[in-house]
Amino acid sequence: MNKIISTIVALIATTTIYAGPYRLTVKDTRYQTITGFGAACCDGAMCPVGTDTNPVKLLYGDESKIGLNIMRMEISPNFEGDIRVPEWGNWDSPYDWNGSLPSAKIVKQRGGIVFGTPWSPPGEYKTNGTAQGGNAADQGNQEGRLRKDCYDKFFPWLNTFLKWMKDHGVDVDAVSIQNEPDWWVSYSGCLYTPQEQLDLVKGYAHMLDRETYKGVRLISAEPLGFSPEYSNVLLNNAVAREQIDIVAGHIYGHAPLKAGNLKDAAVLAHQYGKEVWMTEHSSTDNIGARLPNWHEQLLFAEELNECMLAGCTGYIYWYMRAHWAFVGTGEPIEVNGKKVSIPGNTKNKLLPRAYVLSHFAKHVTGSTRLATTSTIDNTTEAEREFSAYIKGDSIIVMAIDTTANSREMRIKLPYKVKSGVHLLSTGNEPENLCQEYPIAIDEPTENPVVDLPARSLNTYIFMIDQGSAAIYEVSGTEEDGPATYYDMQGRQIDIPRGLCIEKRADGSSKVVYKR
Repeated sequence: MNKIISTIVALIATTTIYAGPYRLTVKDTRYQTITGFGAACCDGAMCPVGTDTNPVKLLYGDESKIGLNIMRMEISPNFEGDIRVPEWGNWDSPYDWNGSLPSAKIVKQRGGIVFGTPWSPPGEYKTNGTAQGGNAADQGNQEGRLRKDCYDKFFPWLNTFLKWMKDHGVDVDAVSIQNEPDWWVSYSGCLYTPQEQLDLVKGYAHMLDRETYKGVRLISAEPLGFSPEYSNVLLNNAVAREQIDIVAGHIYGHAPLKAGNLKDAAVLAHQYGKEVWMTEHSSTDNIGARLPNWHEQLLFAEELNECMLAGCTGYIYWYMRAHWAFVGTGEPIEVNGKKVSIPGNTKNKLLPRAYVLSHFAKHVTGSTRLATTSTIDNTTEAEREFSAYIKGDSIIVMAIDTTANSREMRIKLPYKVKSGVHLLSTGNEPENLCQEYPIAIDEPTENPVVDLPARSLNTYIFMIDQGSAAIYEVSGTEEDGPATYYDMQGRQIDIPRGLCIEKRADGSSKVVYKR
């Protein structure tokens, strides 16, 4: 009898239980517009840097299966024609600005964004005389900082990088001040206090040649844990605030919502109309000789989701090619002194994590985040996460479920919808990634009902019904006073077409459909 009971208990424990309905409400309260998603084309697992363009061909642009549109590259500490052996690794070949050029060209050709980050300015500008951070015995543990008498050389040096890239066919979209200014390292690095960064930007950022390099934007230094001190000190200064376009940082040791640094930094950034980019993090990069399991993939999806909820407009992962990233390396790793192959880590093959990222990159890029509230039996549940977005004529709902229970989900939308598509991922196997199913909607409704499977990543895309009660079809007359029109991302448009927002002189607004 005990054996039978044990068998029944084990069966229940491994069986998906279909629980009660879940309720999600989406409101037309609008937050940030999402610029996009990307990864770094740097050394290490990307060797030889970006000269192997297979990763970007697989990952970037509308024609790819993944849809990335932002690429980060290192601004190595050199000048044109000054090729140096890397000071933070043992690679066989030197590195310079040529390294990421082939990949950068493809990203730009596919309509993407390329930005550069210095790990260190030239060594001769620094207190320790080298590109290394200085936290090493052979450096005498001497801190590497930008010398104050070289502050006036920093932005002209960035201009030489912009010129070289432009001369070689790439218009760089943005440059950062520093990678992890708060992390003292033995590899390439440079320390800044928040005040030192402020002095540099306030006094010298006007030397960035924005006239010659049209549209280039300046990114704040990118602290290790997205410390708000680094960005807030810039934004609270009127002179520095005018120079900074994007607030950036990493989330090592500081989860986007729970630790709060990213969310706190985003508050002041959005107040002043600045973008917020999470520019580096690697998830499960220390897992050994295996690919991330499905639970770890769902945790990565939650990280993406939480960055959006915290106010991110851009998310950039660390390496694009690594067995814990998006494209396989084909290389074994060392475990206990032995080389061990990693099953599934085929060189230049898309990995499951890339398809997880595609849920966001393919569909959330270019959208505007909407407010959501969710309950199960009037209580919130941490094992499930949601976010929602509006993009053109579509409302997009993201849902991540890490539990063993499937549920029916009843959604309350701000507009009636006439059709929908469910993109579903439930495991690392190809047949379980990004599967597409129609959502049954018999007639326009604000209350679609969908399935929320156990242990799943879901993208629900609903098409707004142009004839619904919430959408007003207008002929374009101005009988109610002059109107200004905006697209569904909140950008003003001169000639309204299709679904757009109409704002009248009396302050009223409504969603309309213009023929």
